[in-house]
Amino acid sequence: MFASSSSSKSASPYPVRSAAVVNADIRALWGRAGGALSSAEQERYQRLLVEWAAAVRADVVEAA
Repeated sequence: MFASSSSSKSASPYPVRSAAVVNADIRALWGRAGGALSSAEQERYQRLLVEWAAAVRADVVEAA
């Protein structure tokens, strides 16, 4: 049980994609939405923002 709880901390809930790819998904989502997001689209947008932020952090760490 100890091993599974520690491994869940290091596992990312999102696949590793570049910030540019995630940004393209965000732009496409807003483009399809026509300026107003449905509840489901808002949830998707929030997940994409978290994924984008993680990708940006990874780029910064890699550059350092």
